[in-house]
This record gives sequence, structure tokens and C-alpha cells, in this order.
Amino acid sequence: MKKRSFLKLTSAALTGAALNPAVSCAVASESESVNLKNWAGNLSYHASKLLEPATISEGREAVLNYPKVRVLGTRHCFNRIADTDAVLLSTSKLNKLLKIDPEKRTVVVEAGIKYGEFCEQIHNAGFAVTNLASLPHISVAGAISTATHGSGVANGNLATQVSAIEVLTAVGDTISFSREKDPEKFDGVVVSLGCLGLITKVTLDLVPTFQVRQDVYLNLPMVQLEKNFIEIMSGGYSVSLFTDWQTDTINQVWKKTVTEADDTSIATPEYFGATQADRNVHPIIEISAENCTQQMGIPAPWYTRLPHFKMGFTPSSGEELQAEYFVPMELAVQAIQAVATLKDEIKPYILITEIRSIAADTLWMSPCYNQPSIAIHFTLKQDIEGVNKLLPKIEEKLSPYNAKPHWGKLFTLSPSVLASRYSQMESFRKLALELDPEGKFRNEFIDKNVGS
Repeated sequence: MKKRSFLKLTSAALTGAALNPAVSCAVASESESVNLKNWAGNLSYHASKLLEPATISEGREAVLNYPKVRVLGTRHCFNRIADTDAVLLSTSKLNKLLKIDPEKRTVVVEAGIKYGEFCEQIHNAGFAVTNLASLPHISVAGAISTATHGSGVANGNLATQVSAIEVLTAVGDTISFSREKDPEKFDGVVVSLGCLGLITKVTLDLVPTFQVRQDVYLNLPMVQLEKNFIEIMSGGYSVSLFTDWQTDTINQVWKKTVTEADDTSIATPEYFGATQADRNVHPIIEISAENCTQQMGIPAPWYTRLPHFKMGFTPSSGEELQAEYFVPMELAVQAIQAVATLKDEIKPYILITEIRSIAADTLWMSPCYNQPSIAIHFTLKQDIEGVNKLLPKIEEKLSPYNAKPHWGKLFTLSPSVLASRYSQMESFRKLALELDPEGKFRNEFIDKNVGS
């Protein structure tokens, strides 16, 4: 695949609002013929049936009627974490904003709502969430369940925004967990990998709304990265580095800075030796930036700048593969240098790599558990055979840094290695056994990588 076909989604990112038709009975709409692929089209789901509950009652009926179910979000995973040969339970119609509480500074949403479907509403109410992923079309439940993230040395992943969560269990009970009332279990429930039940409602913390400007710089010398990594990544509210690993420079630096709505200041012409872009650019410079969020230092509300790509466009197939690894922040430069030694092996498959920073958290199955981290994210050509040969080489280079993979992306690390790098794995297994003793919500991916 040529670079120009990279990320059809990111060149046109965000689904339109999902329909939420009124229902008059507690039976989820269903399809006997499941012909679903993931977002990128690299895998087909094996389910015998697809159910789409539009209410919690319909969700309960679906859970109780079948011995095995697996919850499905926006299908932005590249591995089989959301697959099953039984029944898929989609959250696509559980997509409402339920309540904004100005006093508590929280918003309550249903699990399947996409960030792009409620951000403007909370902004208009005077609030914001602290961070967003690069794509605004992903669902809240899917993002928090896999510890998906944005960027920023002071910003935790999206799951850290959760202050309360409601889960429908295998026996049909609805259980609420909150950071305040259930501290002994809450950190295990939020990043659940879909193991604990059907997430029905999520309460997110809010902050006062804010404005962000975005400035892009080109060709950051690698030597500057080696000398000033923390300073470079701390230079904005959110900073992302893009590289194809083929030169001694970082291709692009995307710096997002909190500012005022009337900010008309001109950005500095250089950033640690990188030069300011004179136009909006795509992460791959040859591709049109038409659907990227506005750059050139023009301020706007947070939800139009923190993602890399605009809201309001319908995504199509990404025609790509993704892998991502998290390493401790203090080892970032060594890890990047280690990957750079593979530039010849990476070249046939790379579209672009994004390097981001994420603050530490206390969530058991988060790759940033008790560890400020950087994420090295690979967007690769859809050559599954070649990529499967490349990933073990990358993982070997990152092994000295105890790299943890993103749960929803491709990796080849063994279950024993995963267990050794997730210190709370056994605690999570016990929690899963408590909430779902018969394994109704588990699948082959979970049994292999987390344990049966």
C-alpha cells in the first residue's frame, strides 16, 4: 500500500452521530448473519450473532439469554480482543449523554457514545475533559477498557477521567463502582479488557473549558531529542513526535498549547532545531492535511485541537495495521534509539510512527500503572505476514525496557512476559473471577493473554 492510502479514516475522521431509535420492548435488535470486519479490515469477526441493545433492559435480556457474549465497541482494535465465536453484544445504540452536573463537574454518558458525539455539548456547558485520543470517533467504553490515550506529560490516559462506572454482570445485576466509594476495586474495574461485564454508564470528570492552539515543526534533529527529550515533550499541553525512522531527524513535532481565544501571537520559528511549518500538514507530509485539525497557531476550543483529525467526517477502512508499546519515561531516549537501529527492517512496512507521553496512573491493567510512560505507536502497511515478522524484532529491542503493548493493537509477546510486566495481573484475574465466575464475557484472546 502506498503512503497516500494511509489512514483513510484519519484523512476523514469521525462518524456521524449514531441513530438511537425509540424501542418499545426489551429485546435487542439482532442479526443472524454477522459479516463484520474491524475498522482497518484486517480481521473478520467470528460471531454467530450480533445483538445491538438500545437500553439497559435490552442489554440485560441479551446477557441472560446466551451462555457466552463478547462486548463490541467501535471496532478500532487490530487484534481479536473483541472477537468471539458466540454472540457479539454491540454498544453502538447505548450512545446517549445522560447528565452534566455543573456542581460535581462530571458528565454521565452511556458506554457506546463516541467522544465526538458529546464534546461540543460539554464545551457549550462550560466544561471539557482533560484529553482526547487522536481520533474522536472511538467510544468511551472501548477507550477506557483498553487504556487508550492522548498525549501530554501531565495527562493520564482516557481511563483516568473516569470517576464512576456501572457494569451489567453475567447474572444480570447492575453494579456501580466509584473512585470514592470503592477504592479497593475501582482501579481494577475501569481498564477491564471487556472481562467483567457490559459497561452501561460511565461518569467522567470535567474541567473548565479551555482553548488550544496547535503549531507544527519539521525535522527535529535526533541529537536534540537525545539531549532534551523531557523538555521537548513538556513544551506544550500535548506534544506528539512523528517519524518514519529513515533519517537522523524526527519528521514532525505537533505541539498543542493551552491559550486564550484571542491569542494572535506568532509561534517561535524554531523548536529545538526544528523549523516551523508554513502550512497545515498531515503526519505523512505527502498527504493532504484537509481533514487534519487546524494548525498554524489558530486557537479554538479543546475538542477541535486535541485530536489530530477533524470531527464530522465518516471514517472508511484504514487499510493499515497498528502496534504500540509503552516504556518508562526515564528510558524513553534509549528505547527510541534501540528501535532506530531497525530502520532497514522497518522501512518496507512503515507508514508513520507517533511517539507520545502519558502520565502515570493507578489502574491495574493500564500500561502506565505507577509509571510515567512514552508510547511508541507504529502505523504499518497492511502486510500481516511481514508485520508479524517485524514485531518480534521490535519487541526484542524494547525488551530491556519492559515494554508493554497496547491491549487493542498487534503484539506477539507471550502470556508469561505479559504477566511479568503487569504487576497487578493476578489481582485482576481474581476480580474477573468474582464478577464473572463462569467466564461469560471472556474469549480466546483473554484466556490466552490474561489467563483462564
